[in-house]
Amino acid sequence: MSEEKFRVESDLLGELKVPADALYGVQTQRGINNYHISRKKMRDYPDYVIAIAYVKLAAVQTNHTLGVINDEIAGAISQACREIIDGKWHENFPIDMMQGGAGTSVNMNANEVIANRALEIMGHEKGDYQYCLPNDHCNCGQSTNDVYPTTIRLALIRMNKSLVASLTGLISALRYKAEEFKDIIKMGRTQLQDAVPMTSGQEFNAYANNLEEEILNLERNVKLLHEINMGGTAIGTGLNAVPGFAKLCAANLSKLTGEAFVSAADLVEATPDTGAYVSYSSALKRLAVKISKMCNDFRLMASGPRCGLNEINLPPRAPGSSIMPGKVNPVIPEVVNQVCFKVIGNDTTVCFAAEAGQLQLNVMEPVITEALIESLTWLKNAIDTLVEECILGITVNKERCYEMVKNSIGIVTALNPYIGYKTCTKVAKEALETNRSVYDIVLEKNLMSKEDLDNALDPKNMLNPHKFKTK
Repeated sequence: MSEEKFRVESDLLGELKVPADALYGVQTQRGINNYHISRKKMRDYPDYVIAIAYVKLAAVQTNHTLGVINDEIAGAISQACREIIDGKWHENFPIDMMQGGAGTSVNMNANEVIANRALEIMGHEKGDYQYCLPNDHCNCGQSTNDVYPTTIRLALIRMNKSLVASLTGLISALRYKAEEFKDIIKMGRTQLQDAVPMTSGQEFNAYANNLEEEILNLERNVKLLHEINMGGTAIGTGLNAVPGFAKLCAANLSKLTGEAFVSAADLVEATPDTGAYVSYSSALKRLAVKISKMCNDFRLMASGPRCGLNEINLPPRAPGSSIMPGKVNPVIPEVVNQVCFKVIGNDTTVCFAAEAGQLQLNVMEPVITEALIESLTWLKNAIDTLVEECILGITVNKERCYEMVKNSIGIVTALNPYIGYKTCTKVAKEALETNRSVYDIVLEKNLMSKEDLDNALDPKNMLNPHKFKTK
């Protein structure tokens, strides 16, 4: 085995060996050495890497237009950024997602990779920074404190599109099942007690409508991420950025990405502000809560098969026990529940991290980034799994559902307009105590004619509003 080759680079803290073939440099290497926390790397999330390349491309275009960077260097940096956007060199982003320094390691990782690739494009060796410098050229007119939050925002915007696409697929699957189950009568329940009849189709359509609201909520909140602080540099005053940089960079980033980015009206205010993350995280939490509730319902409706509700059948995906033969567990809803718990917990992390900002900067943005990217990734994957491995294979036990409706005391509610609430209460109590049907007791006591009773308990009259005359 040949010995690994290194080059030596230096920074404020001294010299350090860097793998000779790496596009990253000394500050990235320090980040590699320092942070072994989450074991999840920046390179594991392509949208994150692509986002920072877009930010650096917008910045170099801005500096070139404003006459700060010459044609050759600007051209090489631009080409390097576009290659990263196209999916190249992502293995050179090995920084742990959890880090100190408010994201400085991430920003310098990008600066070094872009600078070294630009050097190669111009015909120079990696590390020969006299021709293109990570700080002076790739970070020109910038700071981690404007690059990093802008990168986060773009990455989240990109990932939100994938989440919405998966959520749209989930809604479509629920509507497909709603149509399939539209004629299956079952009992609705409140507080785990018999309520009034409904159809399984109404139930699944309600899930779809409930989740459709979340697409609108995500889109409302993701708009907050379009305000950026590029050009504010260290604390929002714009030190070392030339006049006009902020607005032009926002315009360039918008043109490159197709997103409507705007430069914040007050860059000093915008630099430490993490309010947009709090709002967006809350939207993810709200979605998670709704999906988790739906999965709770699936598990409850599938309970049994002999000693539970047994209204629906979930696709069997794994033997359920190492000791109980024949047992099959609702493993897909269970794993989705757990993902939702994680998203809810991540929202709490985002809130604490946002509150922890001090003065002109919030240094806790790395944990905000990690939490939000994890929530987005896990939720999307969980939704896809729920659709493919569970919802599309759900069936309903039609006879079981109808039998429970027929024997339910809850159907007495449909008779309120005809014989009154008080009389219905007596009928319900007698039915419960004697284990007889509401139907038989009403006829026995001559409370209604058979024709009127059949009409009142006709499913089409119990499932929707209908005309009636009180007694």
